[in-house]
This record gives sequence, structure tokens and C-alpha cells, in this order.
Amino acid sequence: MLTDKEVKHIANLARIKISEKEEKSLKKDLSSILEYIEKLNEIDTTGVEPLYQTTGLVNSFRKDEPRGEFKMDENLNEKLIGQAPRKENRFIKVGSVFEKNK
Repeated sequence: MLTDKEVKHIANLARIKISEKEEKSLKKDLSSILEYIEKLNEIDTTGVEPLYQTTGLVNSFRKDEPRGEFKMDENLNEKLIGQAPRKENRFIKVGSVFEKNK
């Protein structure tokens, strides 16, 4: 079974805040999942060929073609950028992915 410290660490890695009630619930659920995985690890798979995918498709690509979803005009770029919540000049401004949000 997971410890309280491990559950808090997992929540921290996922960048979520959990209440004490949620911590207990997560501890129970995650421990149950890990126990099930341990049972799966006990299965003898000697001689069983690994299954990497099920469809049989290999490199299924579609041609990249415009579909006419947007009416193309000279103001399209401004219209699209105008919908962004934060912008600077002609660019959409987003938060840093390298710093923790304050």
C-alpha cells in the first residue's frame, strides 16, 4: 500500500492540490491499481508474442490539404489572434512553461 507521503508526492508531480479526504481516496484507489498490476506481473507470459498494436495499419497518413473551414481573407490572422486572451503585437502571449505559476 502507498504511504501518505507517496500520495502527496504523486499529487505534487501532477500539480494538483488534494484535500485530506481526496488523499485517503487516492491512496486506496492507487494502491488497488498497483496491487492489480502486481497480479498481472505474476502471469507467466513465456512464449507469448508481444502485441504492439491491433489494427494492422502501418504509417496511415492523410494528405495535408486545406478544407475550406475558414474563409480566407487578408484579415484572418488578425481575427484569429484577436480571439486570444493575451496578445502582444501580432503574437499570442502565453505563460512560461519553465516557471511555477504564482
